[in-house]
Amino acid sequence: MKRRSRLRSMLSVPLLAGLLERRAGRSDQRRRRGRPLHVAVVGAGAFGGWTALHLLRAGARVTLWEAIEAGNPLASSGGESRVIRHAYRQRIYVDMAAHALELWQEASRRWQRPLFIQRGVLFMGQDTDFLDDARRHMQAAGVAHEMLEPVQLAKRHAGFNPEGIGWAMYEPEAGYLAARLACEAVRDAFVAEGGEYRLGRVRPGRVVGGELAGLELTAGDRLQADQYVFACGPWLRQLFPELLAAHLKVTRQEVYFFRGSGAKVDALARGFPVWAEVGERFWYGIPAADGLFKIADDSRGPEVDPSTQSREATPAGIAAARQFLGYRFPALGTAHHVDSRVCQYTETPDGHFIADRHPGAGNAWLLGGGSGHGFKHGPALGERMAEQVLGQRAVEPQFGLARPGLGAGG
Repeated sequence: MKRRSRLRSMLSVPLLAGLLERRAGRSDQRRRRGRPLHVAVVGAGAFGGWTALHLLRAGARVTLWEAIEAGNPLASSGGESRVIRHAYRQRIYVDMAAHALELWQEASRRWQRPLFIQRGVLFMGQDTDFLDDARRHMQAAGVAHEMLEPVQLAKRHAGFNPEGIGWAMYEPEAGYLAARLACEAVRDAFVAEGGEYRLGRVRPGRVVGGELAGLELTAGDRLQADQYVFACGPWLRQLFPELLAAHLKVTRQEVYFFRGSGAKVDALARGFPVWAEVGERFWYGIPAADGLFKIADDSRGPEVDPSTQSREATPAGIAAARQFLGYRFPALGTAHHVDSRVCQYTETPDGHFIADRHPGAGNAWLLGGGSGHGFKHGPALGERMAEQVLGQRAVEPQFGLARPGLGAGG
């Protein structure tokens, strides 16, 4: 074996981790010399915006970069609404959703903006494995929920068809989030509290001596900070292709909006909760008080480039959504398709997030892999990442880059 190969083999994971920790400690030394830690956060979506705000409130100097604008329609955090619920098969997400909900409610009160709308969330389906896991974790976490017979749902809500549903679970304290408005509100709070917000495309610079040397700006300039957090949603893989090509894929997701009329439709618009049906396909929907019904299929679409994919919904997708909506809600059988959105999921092979230090750069962090369920967790996940950057929390193994379930895929 050549000498260089032997040296590489001697750099075991613990040794490499220790080396990166020591190099990252240089930033702490700078801070102890009398100036605040400077952190550059790239991406002002649900993950990046909240990370920047938590870092700022912890005393760091923070520069938040966004390529287009916070909550823009091309981003994964764009659009008008996102579901927030606690029904998960893993306890960590139940706890994170509960904490995130508290932070969303606090933000709504503090900023006097309707970021969280308590509409209740109804989960339905046949898969009792999901139900058993979710109920066990929710009970242990003290999350309020109610089991309903399908026939009870039909009695409560005229215009609802319970056919084919084996169980139904209702979370009265859950609901949905105003996504675009929330991203804008977090950005506004960040700026009002002293953060620096800048627009423009940036790229990570070279890694030199185990540290990221800075950010490359579009005008050829460079921004240097002590620590860097990349929370770029579907563009994260493009910024770090060699590292993340096998860990992330970006899928095309269509969302549809229908509007109906009549007394039963009005009653559904006013009283039916946010809903999700676990089955062969995973349909979910958000009824609005103005009679606009959002519906989407959570099944993963084809892999795409987020910068070049078509933003036009397909006729087949619209037809499938119309058919399901009319089946489950006969009162909406003649509803008109009034609009569509096309966004993307940034998917990891195991569906868990990435919130870890770059394995080759001790001062750089990667935050992403929302996998279609990340937005609701933004405040809690941003808080975790801020604490990791500041050395106050260890990386959660389930969100680490070295976890077994992340190694393959793509």
